[in-house]
Amino acid sequence: CFAGTKETAFIYAVTSAGLVHSVTRSCSAGNVTECSCDLSLRHGGSASEGWHWGGCSDDIHYGMSFSRKFLDVPLKNITGKSGSGLVLMNLHNNEAGRQAVAKLMSVDCRCHGVSGSCAVKTCWKTMSSFEKIGRFLKDKYENSIQISDRLKKKLRRKEKSQRKVPIGKEDLLYVNKSPNYCVEDQKLGIPGTQGRECNRTSQGPDGCNLLCCGRGYNTHVVRHVERCECKFVWCCYVRCRRCETMTDVHTCK
Repeated sequence: CFAGTKETAFIYAVTSAGLVHSVTRSCSAGNVTECSCDLSLRHGGSASEGWHWGGCSDDIHYGMSFSRKFLDVPLKNITGKSGSGLVLMNLHNNEAGRQAVAKLMSVDCRCHGVSGSCAVKTCWKTMSSFEKIGRFLKDKYENSIQISDRLKKKLRRKEKSQRKVPIGKEDLLYVNKSPNYCVEDQKLGIPGTQGRECNRTSQGPDGCNLLCCGRGYNTHVVRHVERCECKFVWCCYVRCRRCETMTDVHTCK
């Protein structure tokens, strides 16, 4: 029921990106015998600008190749007319995740010289943190593109007026609109958000305004009893006080 939604698109992309990131990091760390650092950057640089390639550049090419074999090949082996369109879309979203890792590659450098001067720099390519890659894909999720459900061999935008606008490699694609996650639906396996604990002061996804879907929230006081101010007494036991705290708990209506 969730096939082809924006959420499914994000899951495919972030899974593919995560595999590239993990495998590539393992290569650079020397934990995988089939790969290592990016040897194509061993020599060269710009003598006039005072830097050269060195260190261990992340070999993202191996990571991306591994991801394609591991995630894409099983999808391509799926046969049947009913699944071919979704498979094409899922393959695109897999590649979008890989492209996110590649796009966010950066160059780090270390200075060499007398008394800390930067007469010469050694530089290497490195992947961004996965948190940064995740934020990039989250933005792509927020701006994902709905495509036509009449998929054959080509992905097309659903909006006819937008069909001449090309679909980018980094764009996330979906076919079906997402169900309403706010309301319980046992058939779809959606628990809804009624009764969920929320943060009254947060503006994020855990905040009551967003999590309760505009229905409001209930507040009740919860008493916590725990051991506190524990001290070791010679010899040999621990003596503690019994502390009580009262906290407000907010749950969605």
